[in-house]
Amino acid sequence: MAEKRDSYVPDPVRDSDRRSQDTSATEDVDAITSIHQDEDRRSNREKENGDMFPSQNEGPPPPPNGGYGWVCTACVATINAHTWGLNSSYGVFLAHYLTNDTFPGASSLDYAFVGSLSISCALLISPVATLLVREIGTKPTLLLGVVLETASLICASFAYSIWHLFLTQGILFGLGMGFLFVPSVGIVPQWFTTRRSLANGFSAAGSGLGGLLYSLASGAIIENMGLKWAYRILGILVFVVNIICTLLLKDRNKIIGSRQAPFDIQLFKRAEYILLLGYGWFSMLGYVVLIFSLANYANFIGLGASEAAMVSAIFNLGQAVGRPFIGYFSDRSGRINMGCATTFMAAVLVFALWINAKSYGVLLFFTIVGGALAGTFWATVAPITAEVVGLADVPAALNLMWLVIVLPCTFSEPMALEIVAGTGKYIGAQVFVGFMYVAAGLCLFVLRGWKIAEIAEIARVTNQDPEDIDRVRTQNSEAVSIKSKRAGRKRMLADCYKSGWI
Repeated sequence: MAEKRDSYVPDPVRDSDRRSQDTSATEDVDAITSIHQDEDRRSNREKENGDMFPSQNEGPPPPPNGGYGWVCTACVATINAHTWGLNSSYGVFLAHYLTNDTFPGASSLDYAFVGSLSISCALLISPVATLLVREIGTKPTLLLGVVLETASLICASFAYSIWHLFLTQGILFGLGMGFLFVPSVGIVPQWFTTRRSLANGFSAAGSGLGGLLYSLASGAIIENMGLKWAYRILGILVFVVNIICTLLLKDRNKIIGSRQAPFDIQLFKRAEYILLLGYGWFSMLGYVVLIFSLANYANFIGLGASEAAMVSAIFNLGQAVGRPFIGYFSDRSGRINMGCATTFMAAVLVFALWINAKSYGVLLFFTIVGGALAGTFWATVAPITAEVVGLADVPAALNLMWLVIVLPCTFSEPMALEIVAGTGKYIGAQVFVGFMYVAAGLCLFVLRGWKIAEIAEIARVTNQDPEDIDRVRTQNSEAVSIKSKRAGRKRMLADCYKSGWI
């Protein structure tokens, strides 16, 4: 041993690594000590206060994982059916406008912007909706959305110029949809733990079911009663149904300590959240083109108006069937894992089926199978966001997400129609959609590496089994939480470097 000490040769790299290991070990000791100190303080408070005075610093009680949560899930699904689902049927209206030149002088680009405007306004209003939830409550905010959405459809029935349609079916409908969607989207995750993704899948399926019903109903009403009465009947329906759901919904904002912050700019400093935003951005560039273009594509390949309406309806049926299954398997295989896999599969289906769909049968097959996977973002965004930022920060994180995806939601369909108009073919738009899903899947693939590293770090520092760690919210100290997220980012960047991405 003496000879080894005498032959020691200084090595700056080795010494730096040892110092780094010593620092890491010190941080681990500090983190573990912090956990023990928290437990000791909590134990002492419980001894002093007794059972009648539980510690005030304990976390909120766990969600009931069912119960009235299923009623809320059904209500949110129904609201989704009468907001996003109804908006999905705009593909039928779009096909009618383009075929019949309803508003003379309006171009295909003008009609495309009407559907995009409704989505964009719903997302842009999200910070205001969140502030209203904090100031006046969930139900009053929902009631405002009911009034605006109903007014938009009734007013649209009196439109005789394209700019009237911009104001009613575009902007006003979007505002009503936003005031209904934003307060309700975060309610379902508050009621569940192990069934969170399943419940979210059921609630998200409402938009697909609504799209199915309203695509068929809108086409039939327009054909038999005319465009104006189609708007009026839809307006009456959404008013009655959304009022009932609003009265039945209950949130748990006060129980879980939800901050209901409209923004949290600090989230932009976190690489994992940027990847989540990328997932939403690229998903919407592909998804919006699909929901609005399929009916027009059916006309493009020579199918009639009724067949085009059926194509749009079957696509929404695929969403209604697929989203609960995505949620169910997400709870078992991992929310990020499932989102990544199904997003890549959606890209494969676009390249393999939609590009080759030249007949009614093949197109129907693509719409049912592709529809089941195309809306993966909506089935997974809330649970994945909870895993990335924690339940308390979900409202702020989702608000930023809605604002970020405004641009792709607004311009994706006009871009696709311009590609078709410029080339005379749909192949350019189809390839565009496929690659957008590929990019979205890559964002989740890298995010998955971050989550694995974060859980592994928490397990190592706290001596827990990784399977026992709550993916959304742990009871560990802030020191462990910060350190684990930092380790996750390092692992994520290292994997990207090894893969040659950076």
